[in-house]
Amino acid sequence: MEIHYSKNFNKAFSKLTRKQQLKIDDTISVFRHNPQNLQLKNHALKDPLLGYHAIATGGNLRLIFQADSNYERVEFILVGTHTQVY
Repeated sequence: MEIHYSKNFNKAFSKLTRKQQLKIDDTISVFRHNPQNLQLKNHALKDPLLGYHAIATGGNLRLIFQADSNYERVEFILVGTHTQVY
């Protein structure tokens, strides 16, 4: 799996606490090994974010991403609380 991060993702990530950043790193590690892991709650989004997916970090943080059909190439677009990203 090839993972990329948008400028918006990196900017939002840099504003999070160290604890939140570590949780996101752990979540991405789980995602890398199994994108369909049930703890991630991986789901497709509807308008206006049609074509994107979201995963949960186990708390209130969500990671928004785009991926090809077999998850060979993934780009994380945004990270934030449920309210911030939706």
